[in-house]
Amino acid sequence: MIGDLPGDGSDIRLVYCPFADEEEARTIARTVVREQLAACANVMAPALAICHWQGELTETAEIPVLFKTALPQSKALVARIVHLHSYDEPAVLVLPVDYCPPSFRAWVLGQTLAID
Repeated sequence: MIGDLPGDGSDIRLVYCPFADEEEARTIARTVVREQLAACANVMAPALAICHWQGELTETAEIPVLFKTALPQSKALVARIVHLHSYDEPAVLVLPVDYCPPSFRAWVLGQTLAID
């Protein structure tokens, strides 16, 4: 079973969040990495968000960011992102990791929990 392998990533989380523009995405990404709430943040290419918002169908360009963090830091990371975010209701999604290489797991944990 995957969860029993040495590279078990069950204590690693990916946190996905779109931002209004690249400047906001980069600023918040730098902040949470500097604060060791995330080991890494990947600022991705612009994406088109199509959704109903306040009773209207909207199409908005956004900048998604994928953060890598340890499970114990995930709630604090979400709270920090929500606090810094410009949206009234930011979509901040915490996704489990079933498996990752042991060296990557150790790096994420070391960056966010100060352990090796």
